[in-house]
Amino acid sequence: MLLYLNGLFVGLLILANIVAVKLVSIGEFAVLPAAVVIYIFTYPIIDVIVEVYGKEQAKQTVRAGLITQVIALVFISITVALPSASFWQGQASFETILNGSLRVIAASLISYFISQNLDVYVFDRLKKKHGTKKLWLRNNASTMASQLVDTSIFITIAFAGTVPTAVLLGMIATQYVVKFFATIATTPLVYGAVYGIRKQQKELVVQTT
Repeated sequence: MLLYLNGLFVGLLILANIVAVKLVSIGEFAVLPAAVVIYIFTYPIIDVIVEVYGKEQAKQTVRAGLITQVIALVFISITVALPSASFWQGQASFETILNGSLRVIAASLISYFISQNLDVYVFDRLKKKHGTKKLWLRNNASTMASQLVDTSIFITIAFAGTVPTAVLLGMIATQYVVKFFATIATTPLVYGAVYGIRKQQKELVVQTT
């Protein structure tokens, strides 16, 4: 099951980077990159890995995610730079969708690595304190804290100096509110995944005894 969790985690990261160029409006409340809709699910996956497989395995997953994102960016840059067929008219759109600015890319990678490792750290500390109890607390506390750090770092690096400070703070606040409630909404997914994996592990133990 760990293999599938790692695959899903990395896949969601790459997919989030691809769709990030689209901006989504949530009524008059907030304007968010479409990547947020996907990226919020990476934190529950990491929490499940820490809960079931431990801190070190989760840290390895985070590192694998970073390496995979860098490799994906390299290959995307190569494909964008390749000469297009003379009859193909989609080069401009292709570049618009896949080519982010270096500043935004740097902001994404830095915020990802710091926030995901923070999520692992906070979750693990709470797990050591409460054992198998209060999964809801460590899931929500670790994700809410790391999402705040992720949002603050990304928006600051990506947009500081290009928009007024008040707008910058507003962007951080509105995006975090959405992520805050999304974290609560994904809590049942964490419980379901942890329950399913532990049940499978028990069944395997029974079969081998």
